[in-house]
Amino acid sequence: MSGASFEPEAQAVLLARAGAPAIGVRIETDGAGKILAASNHNMAGYWQNPDETERALAGNRFHTGDGGLVDDGYLSIVDRKKDVIVSGGENVSSIEVEDVLSSHPAVKEAAVIGIPDEKWGELVMALVVTAHEVDEHGLIEYCRSRLAGYKCPKRVEFRDGWPEQRRASSRS
Repeated sequence: MSGASFEPEAQAVLLARAGAPAIGVRIETDGAGKILAASNHNMAGYWQNPDETERALAGNRFHTGDGGLVDDGYLSIVDRKKDVIVSGGENVSSIEVEDVLSSHPAVKEAAVIGIPDEKWGELVMALVVTAHEVDEHGLIEYCRSRLAGYKCPKRVEFRDGWPEQRRASSRS
């Protein structure tokens, strides 16, 4: 690969790869795109949680909880399957919504979660740390111009920072 020149888009695709599996590790994805790992050194199990251990190690594969694809032997992680929000029967990737929110010039950091809703099952809610003034309606409309309506946050809560950031700044 030395001396090879790639267009920026091709370089971004290659850099997005998580890499190739270590010797003795087999990585594959199931029909839903979930990443599975098999080796002679998968974990023994979750501490005092046999039910979750059974789910995570079903079929002698470690179910990582991540979504991805394997291409030419290289793994690309594209989503956190355990972070999927199900709203009205539709799957919403929290990472996709976070990426859109983070592209807004006023947003410094964003986290997206599902909150319980009687009608829809879950609603998309954004927790946002801003660099400068922006209102909830403006952020929701920004998302609506870039995402399908069901993926857009229905609520936005503004934060001064994340708990570990506030603790660290209060110690300094």
